[in-house]
Amino acid sequence: MILTEVMRQNKDFQLCYHKGCSIGTQFVVVYARKNHLPVNRLGITTGKKVGNAVCRSRARRLIRQAWRENEIHAPVGLDIVIVARSRLLELKSTDLSAYFSEHAVPALHRIYAGEFTKQRSRREKK
Repeated sequence: MILTEVMRQNKDFQLCYHKGCSIGTQFVVVYARKNHLPVNRLGITTGKKVGNAVCRSRARRLIRQAWRENEIHAPVGLDIVIVARSRLLELKSTDLSAYFSEHAVPALHRIYAGEFTKQRSRREKK
């Protein structure tokens, strides 16, 4: 990954979840927020609902490959967390890459431009 570093710290993931914007699709959920760095930082999460260890590893490999193919088109300076959903395992890597280019990358551009706003949850409204 040329313009991307791996996100490893739990606090960075938590900041992305709580302070970032999210885009939910049928295959993945993408959380993103600006990091004001000259690189993107990517974190991948696969929960036990995705399947056993073999399935979770395959999901991570699929996401990494799709990101490698599309990272050149994404804006630079974002923290990105991609959460796999169980339907992801039905796709091939080329299909996921095309799905990223059609849905995730344009959404990242909108987040970077500030067009998305963080929606408040029910708990925060009270």
